[in-house]
Amino acid sequence: MKRIVEIVPARPGWYARWQVDPEGTRCYPVTLWALLEESDGSGREVVGVDCVGQWPGADDNEVGGEFVRYLFQTPDSGAPEDAASPTVGELRESGPRLQAIPAA
Repeated sequence: MKRIVEIVPARPGWYARWQVDPEGTRCYPVTLWALLEESDGSGREVVGVDCVGQWPGADDNEVGGEFVRYLFQTPDSGAPEDAASPTVGELRESGPRLQAIPAA
């Protein structure tokens, strides 16, 4: 099991790209970065949580979607071609299901 060590807001311009079908991808803006640590302290990783509450490895991500990569585009260059504006139905009422656990 992993625990959250730190959460920081993501700068505008970061996106998470997901493969939604064999020929299509979709990008959502990343809203925060979470530093995760193995419960035994053996490893750490950073994951970005997108605006619909998905992150690589989450059990309740969009069905059929596979994480591809994070990408950054300067805000003045606009959003990626496959950027999606989440509809109300896509936004999760509870937001990301992350719970901070203080480090020992």
